[in-house]
Amino acid sequence: MSRPRIIMRQIREVLRLSLSERRSIREISQACSLPKSTVSDYVKRAKQAGLCWPLPDDLDDDGLESLLFGANTPPVHAKPMPDLGYLHRELKRPHMTLMLLWVEYREAHPDGYGYTQFCEYYRRFADTLSPTMRQRHVAGAKTFVDFAGDTLPIYGPDDEVEFYAQIFVAVLGASNLTYVEALANQNLYHVIGAHTRAFSSFGGVTDAIVCDGMRTAVTKADRYEPVPNATYLEMATHYQMTVLPARPYHPRDKAWITDYTSWWIGNEPVMELNNPGFLGDPVT
Repeated sequence: MSRPRIIMRQIREVLRLSLSERRSIREISQACSLPKSTVSDYVKRAKQAGLCWPLPDDLDDDGLESLLFGANTPPVHAKPMPDLGYLHRELKRPHMTLMLLWVEYREAHPDGYGYTQFCEYYRRFADTLSPTMRQRHVAGAKTFVDFAGDTLPIYGPDDEVEFYAQIFVAVLGASNLTYVEALANQNLYHVIGAHTRAFSSFGGVTDAIVCDGMRTAVTKADRYEPVPNATYLEMATHYQMTVLPARPYHPRDKAWITDYTSWWIGNEPVMELNNPGFLGDPVT
C-alpha cells in the first residue's frame, strides 16, 4: 500500500537535509518533527539504495517508495544505480576513466542513467569521502599545460616503431576547452610551437599560464620558487602572460591539468589507437 503524499514529502525533506545539507539525525528530527529512530531509518535506507541529492527528475513518489521500502513489482521509473564504491576503486587504476566505466555500466544496464547523471552521482559520492578545497577558475585567468605521462608509438612504413610521440595538453581553467597535440619530443622548439598553436586554437590567451614543471618550461624546480626557462618566459612576455610554474609537492597547483592529461590519454578512442599506433614521419 502506498504511503500518503504528506509522508512522502516528509521523506523527501529528510533526504534533502541529510544528503544535501549534511544535517545530523538530531537536527533533521527537530526540523521535520519526526522521531530520531524514524529519521535514522530513512537515511539508512537511502544509503542502501545509493540515492544522491537531488533525486532524479523522473523518480516519482511510487518509485522512491519502492527504492526505499521495496515493492512487489519493480518501479517503472527507477533506473539501476551504478555501484559507486566499485567506480571509486576502479578509478584508481591507470588510465581508467568515468567514460569507460559508464560504457561498462550501460552494457550491463541499457536502460540506465546517461553519462552526465552518472558522473554527477559519482562526484557527489566522492565529495563525501574526501572533502577538499574547491578551486574556482575565472574566465580568461589561467591556461594549464602539461605533458601526458604516457606516449603514443609512431610507426614507419615497415611497421616498426620509429619514435614515441609526446602528448602535449593545454586546458582553459574556466571552460575546460582542451587542446591536444602529439610532438616528436619535448625540446624547446616543439614546446613553444605547441603553445602558440594552442593559443591560436583557443582564439586568444589568458592572463597566466600554469605549467606542471616541464623541463623546457622550468629551469630550476623548487619547492617554493620554481625558476622558469628564459625562452619560455620570453614567449609568455610576448603574449603578455604571467608564468606560474606548479610547485613540487603542491598537487592542488596542478590538479586541473593532471585530471585532463589522465582523461585524454585514458579516453576510450585513444586507448584503442594506442595499440596499433600511428603511421607517419617524425616531426623535426
